[in-house]
Amino acid sequence: MASAATPGSLSFIPTSSRARSHRLASSGLRLPLRRLGFSSVAVDPLLSVHVAAKIRSFNGKGVKGVVSMAKKSVGDLTSADLKGKRVFVRADLNVPLDENQNITDDTRIRAAVPTIKHLIQNGAKVILSSHLGRPKGVTPKFSLNPLVPRLSELLGIQVVKADDCIGPEVEKQVGSLPDGGVLLLENVRFYKEEEKNDPEFAKKLASLADLYVNDAFGTAHRAHASTEGVTKFLKPSVAGFLLQKELDYLVGAVSTPKRPFAAIVGGSKVSSKIGVIESLLEKCDILLLGGGMIFTFYKAQGLSVGSSLVEEDKLSLATSLLEKAKAKGVSLLLPTDVVIADKFAPDANSKVVAASEIPDGWMGLDIGPDSVKSFNEALETTKTVIWNGPMGVFEFDKFAVGTEAVAKKLAELSGKGVTTIIGGGDSVAAVEKVGVAEVMSHISTGGGASLELLEGKELPGVLALNEATPVPV
Repeated sequence: MASAATPGSLSFIPTSSRARSHRLASSGLRLPLRRLGFSSVAVDPLLSVHVAAKIRSFNGKGVKGVVSMAKKSVGDLTSADLKGKRVFVRADLNVPLDENQNITDDTRIRAAVPTIKHLIQNGAKVILSSHLGRPKGVTPKFSLNPLVPRLSELLGIQVVKADDCIGPEVEKQVGSLPDGGVLLLENVRFYKEEEKNDPEFAKKLASLADLYVNDAFGTAHRAHASTEGVTKFLKPSVAGFLLQKELDYLVGAVSTPKRPFAAIVGGSKVSSKIGVIESLLEKCDILLLGGGMIFTFYKAQGLSVGSSLVEEDKLSLATSLLEKAKAKGVSLLLPTDVVIADKFAPDANSKVVAASEIPDGWMGLDIGPDSVKSFNEALETTKTVIWNGPMGVFEFDKFAVGTEAVAKKLAELSGKGVTTIIGGGDSVAAVEKVGVAEVMSHISTGGGASLELLEGKELPGVLALNEATPVPV
């Protein structure tokens, strides 16, 4: 970022911590890292696929609640545990539908398939539960009926659909379900008791099954009847493969990353990312900031930001975050140049200016080409990268260049063996738009849940599951 003293230059928070310097000891980094203030780098323990099982051995300054995230997995259950058993599976099948009720993106359905297939192949009777949208009572347009054909196709069996999620008719359908069969319950949010985590409603859901599997990471940050309440009545309650993978990557990335570890945080407001930034400052070596939030940081340093988005009540916070980065020895990078526009519209007039030279009446809507180059140089040195939030208003093609450049760079790095984690929300949309989603190490299925986990918050839907059996390490 340009500073008031040195307009147009890229300002880095220097690596001043002796402890950080010691940790970043010797390993032949490329020249750009030295320019970022790194003297040298060392490799920390590799990110383990089984982080969740081994996390108890982590003694560093890890994410709050990390210890409680080591949970028993569906993979720990044997055929003897599953054959003939009724298994209540909470999945996140909240997929987008068009006006004709056609699925426009089946990512979440495909993500749920491995757990369901494992259960049916081991002879379990799967009772599948999900929500769709935010219905107010029974709302036909939010019925799960449109999901049945795609689910059946992906699973290779005919999925049976119930017209409710509790009651005598559902119980009858469960009773006639064969081993290896799947019954999809109706939208669990048709009942207001779901989001209220009503114990009686949870008990009715639980009465349908013998054991519980939570594979809905996207709702794991909510204590609802189908994500938390049912665990009080069903044992064992375990994590599905998708939920386990989310914990392995997201918890693992912030506790035992392969270093150097970089975090890219974007989005429109500092306020929505405060917890993530503060948490990552405890863990990462490099922090890149983009999106609308950067203008609050610029103004906090005395720069003119024109009519760019600024959170006036967060100026002191921005200053304190910069100071915290310096104290922690984190190299914090803000863009040196920005793409500005004369209005917030896809057809706005635009131009590139230095971050210190935004004129009155103009607003910043993307990071500029010099910033893309500097960010790429910094990322080139990394071994683990987490990305959460766009670099600009990427919904408008004219202002999507910075975000798409980050997506392409991470795809390139992933091909070189760098662990790349896309932390939900708009970042996922960006890598899918660019067509590089398949090459990323991990793409999170939960926006809000990803954010809360990266912030170090405990997720109710995860805490409610049975603890994993400790594994000697």
